[in-house]
Amino acid sequence: MSAISKPAIVFCHGIWADGSCFSKVIPALQADGHEVISVQYGLDSFEEDVATIKRTLNRVGSPAILVGHSYGGATITAAGVDDRVAGLVYIGAVAPDVGETVQEQLDKYPSDIFSRVEVADGRAWMLPNGTEFFCGDLSEEEQKLVWATHYAPVADLFQQQKIKRTPWKSKPSWFILTTQDHTVHPDLQRWVSKRMGATVTEVASSHVPMLSQPDVVIDVIRKAAAAV
Repeated sequence: MSAISKPAIVFCHGIWADGSCFSKVIPALQADGHEVISVQYGLDSFEEDVATIKRTLNRVGSPAILVGHSYGGATITAAGVDDRVAGLVYIGAVAPDVGETVQEQLDKYPSDIFSRVEVADGRAWMLPNGTEFFCGDLSEEEQKLVWATHYAPVADLFQQQKIKRTPWKSKPSWFILTTQDHTVHPDLQRWVSKRMGATVTEVASSHVPMLSQPDVVIDVIRKAAAAV
């Protein structure tokens, strides 16, 4: 496969994160010859986050693969209906269907992290000890860095989703299921990945395998890129 024919890779982050959370996987994909860009959206509204993905798609060639972590699974589901998107990769993610919100999915399978969250100034902040449930398989130093750079979403973000179509019903999808996850419950991941008929790779990691086990994430994205 030539560099020109390789799909672009567009990363979409979750809450308490920004585009730099994919920094351990981007260089390898760039070295493979992919155009790679990591979306920087503001977690102020679901509609605006999805619009930011579409603007980002304008900056790369097509076809493209959308890679969504956590809440990013909802944003790539909404943006993935774009004709330029050839496939979707979900990492420890939610994946609402038409009429569902992220909050409704999380309520089905409650997780530990939300006992370590404080709402202030209209945003949901992770407490310092929340890293135990968010990225507990990282070193203490890395956990402190994750917390120091975490970005809080608007408090009602998970209730805003208005999915009109679900691209995973017609486009190939892959799912990295994080079995030691205390942020998006593994059973929720099993449910959504089975429903979408995704190709599933299980990894014994926390919620952030792109930081704790980046080689696994790189391998899945390479397989997705080869398939599309």
